[in-house]
Parts: sequence; C-alpha cells; structure tokens
Amino acid sequence: MHLFRLSLPVLFGYLPLGMAFGVLFVTELGLDWYWAVAFSVIVFAGSAQFLSVGLIANHAGLFEVFVAVFLLNSRHIFYGLTLLSSLNLTGWRKAYMVFALTDETFSLITGLPKESGLQQQDYWRLAGINQSYWVFGTLIGALLGAQLTLPDLGLEIVLPALFVVLAVEQYRTRRAAGLMLIACLIGLIAIWLWQDQMLLLSITTALVLMLINYLRQRWTSHSI
Repeated sequence: MHLFRLSLPVLFGYLPLGMAFGVLFVTELGLDWYWAVAFSVIVFAGSAQFLSVGLIANHAGLFEVFVAVFLLNSRHIFYGLTLLSSLNLTGWRKAYMVFALTDETFSLITGLPKESGLQQQDYWRLAGINQSYWVFGTLIGALLGAQLTLPDLGLEIVLPALFVVLAVEQYRTRRAAGLMLIACLIGLIAIWLWQDQMLLLSITTALVLMLINYLRQRWTSHSI
C-alpha cells in the first residue's frame, strides 16, 4: 500500500496515456488488442511506443525504427547510469530495473525524502507498479479501440503535467532553488536554440555542467 501511494502521480499520467496508445495501436495498425498489450509489456518505452506505431503505420524499415527510438530514448543513458552505478540489486531484479527504469520512476526514486522508508529492494517493485499502470491503460484502450475514437484534445498535456508534478516534488524534497532555476534556464535556452530536439539538448547541457562542477570540486580538493 505504501508503494501504491508513492506511485499515484504516475498512475494519473500513465493510465490515460496508456489508453491513448492502445487505441492508436489498434486503429492505426489494425492488429488485435493483445498485440498492443504485449508491446507495452515487452517494450515499455512510453513516447517511443507512440513513435514506433507511427513509423510502422507508414511502412518504415526496422533500421529506421531502431534509430528513431534509440535517439528518442538516449536520455535514459544519462540518468540511468547515475542510479545504476549505486544500485545494490542483483540478478533478475537488477535486470528488470534496467529495463523498466523510466523518467517518472527515476524521479520518484531520487525525489523521495529519506523518511519515506523506501529501500533499494523496493525500487524494482515500484518500477513494476508503474509499468502495470501503463499496461492496464493499454489494455483498456486496445479493447475499446475498435468501438471508440478518443479525442486527441488534451491528451498531449498529460505527460508534461506529470513532469511538472514530479519537478515540484523534487523541489519540495531538495529545496534547491538555485538548481531549479538553472534547470529552467537550460530548458528555455534549449527551446530557443533547437526546439525539435529540446530534451536531448537540455540533458546534454546539464550533463556538461555537472561534469564541469565535478572537475572543479576535484581540482579544489586537490589544491587544498
């Protein structure tokens, strides 16, 4: 029950988006509902799943799909390593954590205060709960896809709204106003310079700044 309460913000984002994906999968590709569910169980890549459906519907090759999905999900490399380098899970639990680590799960894990009682052994369980929301939403959308057409209006705001909620929770936990201000500036500058690839540019810039800060701290410690 404790993990369920912690995952509620993700539930309200994943369920409607999973439903939208289920409808899109069935209507665009004309496949049976269980293929949509299998896709969410085996792939579980959120926005990359929407992209894949569009590419497949337009008869893109497997290599084109692979490159597009890799570029879209390359952000996982940056924050995944910061968590997995200190992860004490082993065996299939660690393998599943690598597979199921999403932006929202990472934000929940890193944004929770110590008094929340969340242990590393709970990480993979939390990731599994979050995936179950997405799979359940996909199931509902896929079953209804042949009978209903969900309006697109409003669906595109669900995931950004979820990110805003998680960012607010991060601030409430860390209370790092300067860091939040820098993050906002990076995002605005990235939109101004390269709107189509804003996320990738933002993550790369943040990574460079963190590397510079790390090297500065190392240099300072050696100089003392």
